[in-house]
Amino acid sequence: MNEQAYNLAFVFPGQGSQSVGMLQDLAASHPEVKHIFERASDALSKDLWSLVVNGSEQELNQTQNTQPVMLAAGFAVWNVWCKQSAVRPDWVAGHSLGEYTALVCSSAIHFEDAIKLVAVRGTLMQEAVPAGIGAMAAILGLEDHEVVKACTEAAEHEIVSAVNFNAPGQVVIAGNVAAVERAMTIAKTMGAKRAVLLPVSVPSHCALMHPAAEKLETYLQNTAINMPKMTLIHNVDVSSHSAPEVIRNALKEQLYRPVHWVDSIKFMHDQGVTRFVECGPGKVLIGLNKRIVKDAAHYSIYNPETLNEALENIHD
Repeated sequence: MNEQAYNLAFVFPGQGSQSVGMLQDLAASHPEVKHIFERASDALSKDLWSLVVNGSEQELNQTQNTQPVMLAAGFAVWNVWCKQSAVRPDWVAGHSLGEYTALVCSSAIHFEDAIKLVAVRGTLMQEAVPAGIGAMAAILGLEDHEVVKACTEAAEHEIVSAVNFNAPGQVVIAGNVAAVERAMTIAKTMGAKRAVLLPVSVPSHCALMHPAAEKLETYLQNTAINMPKMTLIHNVDVSSHSAPEVIRNALKEQLYRPVHWVDSIKFMHDQGVTRFVECGPGKVLIGLNKRIVKDAAHYSIYNPETLNEALENIHD
């Protein structure tokens, strides 16, 4: 019998946490990992595990590949956890693409349906903004409102906006290449510690993604969505929803609206969450979450050692 833990949240990473060879250690001792990747590969008629193990970094980082791979990876780790522990989180959230993983793990979307959906999502995003047109950059060391101000000053009839509010003093911006570069320069004059271009192929969560969102809506309408079995906090409005149409709209808007990660983590903490587990490859979110709520316990699961640490500490 599963035990629902009200003070526990599982969070799922998005693009940027992928790496060639990820989860191999976990897969060696937990066959669920390869099984989930086999299901994903069958859904797309594409060998995703081979891409992870033998593919190039460049191929893995193409968004139409990254998105299904990261969804499969997060769901695989979730399945490992579920086999090892009866404890289930009452709260879930995902960063950008990770929100789809959260929806799958909360039984709101069937895994194979979600794999097909995010593969299409990645393709639509790449088609909306051809390579070289858009860019994303991380701005470190400024207040949120200062980054927003830098983007406003830099726009000059192009698009650039703050799109990922990741942690105190860490905001990602996105838009047209030249506008992003202007915003980086302005941010540095305002006192930013660093302004770094990110190695991504599309400028997610900004207005350049409107065409992709309009096309994605058709696929969302054709995807069965159920009420999540856990409280799922959405990126766009830091709220939970149960109605399928509202969830579909949140996923559509997520393509061109900011990810409010700081507010999402703070909200769950304010509701009584004292333990956060990053479920999936890498440890990007645990780094952010520790800066957002310093008095909570933070864990990540991506290999046998981190799995054992989480199992030892989360048992009620």
